[in-house]
Amino acid sequence: MLTPATTKPVRLAPLDLVGLGLLGIRTRKLRAALSALGISIGIATMIVVTGIPASSQAHLSAELSALGTNMLQATPAPSNDRPVSLPEESVGMVSRIGPVIVASGVANTHAVVRRNDRTDPKDGSGLTVLASRLNLLQALNARIQQGHFLTEVTKKFPTVVLGSVAASRLGVTNVRVAGEAPQVMIGDTWFTVVGILERTPLSPEIDRSVLVGWDVARDVLGFEGHPTVIYLQSREAAIEAVRAVLPATIYPQSPSQVLVTRPSDALAAKRATENTFSALFLGLAAVALLVGGIGVANTMVISVLERRSEIGLRRALGANRGQIRGQFLTESVALAALGGIAGTALGLLATAGYATYHDWPIVVPLSSTLAGLGGAVAVGVIAGVYPSVRASRLTPTEALAAV
Repeated sequence: MLTPATTKPVRLAPLDLVGLGLLGIRTRKLRAALSALGISIGIATMIVVTGIPASSQAHLSAELSALGTNMLQATPAPSNDRPVSLPEESVGMVSRIGPVIVASGVANTHAVVRRNDRTDPKDGSGLTVLASRLNLLQALNARIQQGHFLTEVTKKFPTVVLGSVAASRLGVTNVRVAGEAPQVMIGDTWFTVVGILERTPLSPEIDRSVLVGWDVARDVLGFEGHPTVIYLQSREAAIEAVRAVLPATIYPQSPSQVLVTRPSDALAAKRATENTFSALFLGLAAVALLVGGIGVANTMVISVLERRSEIGLRRALGANRGQIRGQFLTESVALAALGGIAGTALGLLATAGYATYHDWPIVVPLSSTLAGLGGAVAVGVIAGVYPSVRASRLTPTEALAAV
């Protein structure tokens, strides 16, 4: 004969507990769907209001980056006494600064460019002849419209690349005319045009320039090798630090003789967009989650009232309070989790559709997705605590009295 001392409560296996928790959802599908809908709306709202701004921000950041948010220029400071020349090795010194991605430079040769040898030797059409480093295009995010830029080979020979305005003023519209490349005259030497640049909105002075190789500028135009403008790109996060050390790096003997442009206003605008967060929309998402949680709690309370007979029968057959609590708490969490999964899928689809329509990159923060799923589970736990505790406190006689 079994005595109270020899009897042990039956433990439910995890799968059995999950099966009991899903019983109420399977038998009351419409009510479960409506309750989960509130959670779904909250989670979908949370993902949409973080995903759409993130996608928009990524698109805006790309556009602002194209405006040169990480670019700086260094030039000699104006002087009334004598012109200041930057050291010949200054471009290489700048390139060795840690956060600097690329550094390049140009130098004014003070030569005059003409369309041909029959024009006025003093009429340079308002154009500037610049000696250029080979990596200038990379430093300026510039592009070639026709032909090619200066290379290791062409920099030693009388070849030029024309800015867009310079090409127009010199009457050069194509780098190949009847199989021969057009030529312009710089000083007393003919130079062959090998390329034409597209417009460079970040550095409009390049549009009005004629670019020649560093070496040929020394050999033919009497260039002394001192750059007059240094262009650089740096990591955005370190742009202010680079600007602070740039004068001393370029001209250690007299840093005050170096003038450095301040970071682009576009950088401030980009950082402002990165720091802006939609608190209003997040508040709406929180309200939606709250409403969904109340809906789940209401469903669970009604479920306890409707299933009093089931609870009484299970208690009479030996189920303890912990098992009753586990059953209803599992049902509440499962209901909220299903709503969370559906809401996550809905939010991802809505974000992807909106971003694709506006031709934005699709960006959904992983944190918002995980927070949505975690929030759904948390809502399920909180909403299920009271109904599950209330169900577990029913004695078999109280529960069966309603039958």
